[in-house]
Amino acid sequence: MSQLTGQPDPVKAMRASDAASRMLGIELLEHGEGWARAAMTVRDDMINGHGICHGGLIFSLADTAFAYACNSWGPSAVAAGADITFVAPARHGDELVAEARARARYGRSGIYDVTVSHDGRVIAEFRGRSREVRGPQQ
Repeated sequence: MSQLTGQPDPVKAMRASDAASRMLGIELLEHGEGWARAAMTVRDDMINGHGICHGGLIFSLADTAFAYACNSWGPSAVAAGADITFVAPARHGDELVAEARARARYGRSGIYDVTVSHDGRVIAEFRGRSREVRGPQQ
């Protein structure tokens, strides 16, 4: 339950149905209105042909933290777009932490920044644009 509204926590409800994030081993560390922290440990099956973590999996971690942050307000929201800048490689065994924060909300849209790091070293910077949806998701 949300402490502010007494309603079910929208992030925990969304997470319960998120098979993709579970498959990747992404954990929700903490969250609140407009922000979230999630983590993922780089496994053998996440390593690309260069011996580093596949960028698409780093993007998936950032996107998951973004999804938790933009759905924390209550109305269902989806990604309208996102981009990522890779700063440093992640390697097998690294625990990556993605911290997402709302930068702006206007109407049904929002902008969120996510920093992915390992032991305080920035791995990637992600910017997501959200859009609240009307009605139930199919």
